[in-house]
Amino acid sequence: MSVDIAVIDYGMGNLRSVSKAIEHVAPAATVAVTSDPAVITAAGRVVFPGQGAARDCMREIDARGLRQAIVDAARSKPFLGICMGMQVLFEHSEEGDTACLGILPGSVQRFPHEAMHDGRGNKLKVPHMGWNNVHQVVPHPLWTGIEEGARFYFVHSYFVQPASPEVIAGFSHYPFPFTCAVASANMFAVQFHPEKSQNAGLTLLGNFVTWNPGASETACDMSGAACA
Repeated sequence: MSVDIAVIDYGMGNLRSVSKAIEHVAPAATVAVTSDPAVITAAGRVVFPGQGAARDCMREIDARGLRQAIVDAARSKPFLGICMGMQVLFEHSEEGDTACLGILPGSVQRFPHEAMHDGRGNKLKVPHMGWNNVHQVVPHPLWTGIEEGARFYFVHSYFVQPASPEVIAGFSHYPFPFTCAVASANMFAVQFHPEKSQNAGLTLLGNFVTWNPGASETACDMSGAACA
């Protein structure tokens, strides 16, 4: 089965909302929600959404035989990670002391209890839930048509800490700056939920389905090293 866009199904996440949003911005595309590694491998583009806990996510990825298909897709074709689908691209998550996919160098950390106060000393809730401004660090095709500081919808208790600052594509504040978007070669991944973020989110998804990374940017080091 060959599809234009594969949405990875590992049993966790609001996949219907993601697939419907993609179908909305790409009505002519064939979109499949799938847990079949062969379909993911054959797809022209791959979206990796997810919710829940990191340990559960990694367990389900391995139980369904999806690890290699995800790694290969992230290194070879237009690839969009969303929420947990961004976090497990990194090496390790504090959530459940979980070893993740290790495609990008860095870790995933919980919002620290002692830092969760606003400028007036009011306690901030974890998970971070709701709309927040996203600041664009670098120009990128997926930011096209999206205003600097546009608001996106978040639901998360953990955030990524990339080891390589060069991959940071966007950040938000809660209450300190944290990375909420990363980009490397043919990969783009976000902590927020574009499928729940109205016009800005649909614009980002629309940009993804027409994004064609240059030939020199398309593949990462296939030796197993992280993408540069």
